[in-house]
Amino acid sequence: MTQEILLNIAIGVPWTIALTAISLIVGMLLGIPLCAMRLSKLGVVRAVANTLILTLRAIPPIVWLFVIFFGLDNGFVSLTPFQAAAIGLGLITAANMAEIYRGAMSAIHPGQWEATHALGMSTWHRFYDVIAPQLFRVALPSAASYAIGLLKDSAIASTIGVHEIAFQASHVSQRTFRGLDVYAVAGLLYILLSLPIAWASRWADLHLRSRVAR
Repeated sequence: MTQEILLNIAIGVPWTIALTAISLIVGMLLGIPLCAMRLSKLGVVRAVANTLILTLRAIPPIVWLFVIFFGLDNGFVSLTPFQAAAIGLGLITAANMAEIYRGAMSAIHPGQWEATHALGMSTWHRFYDVIAPQLFRVALPSAASYAIGLLKDSAIASTIGVHEIAFQASHVSQRTFRGLDVYAVAGLLYILLSLPIAWASRWADLHLRSRVAR
């Protein structure tokens, strides 16, 4: 019976992985221009970025998913549960990644930029060869922690019908009346999925330490 429970819940694993990966990639990409706006010298641009970040982070994720899935479906926009969840979690991730990037940028001494300028390096080589490795090194722990949190937060997508782990666990629990066993298995799957993220971040951190001075 336990094996049957595991197999039924495991059906949701690909959905959980896909939702987490897509949301993280979207958030990491959108977080770059949002961070640039946050650090802009123009007060209006900074104000817009601050408002977006505060709004996206202050409202609970489940509310965003309901707004996007139920609120936008007005006859002009029709989204599947997975699309709505990916958009909602992606936008929330963008706000959080923007703050992670901003924190990492502030940790890099301004002298690094000045030194690359004095050496006559191009803008691309300044960032790619000098700044980016340090930026990634500083941002990595926070980004990895957030990725693990995002994996867990993906469970709220079950509330709008995404067939991920929590959704499958709920249906199996209702069908078998074995709540403890079912949710213990679901919890174990989340742990197993989070381990590769932790291991990959540690490997990357050790790799960067050998290349980038503290």
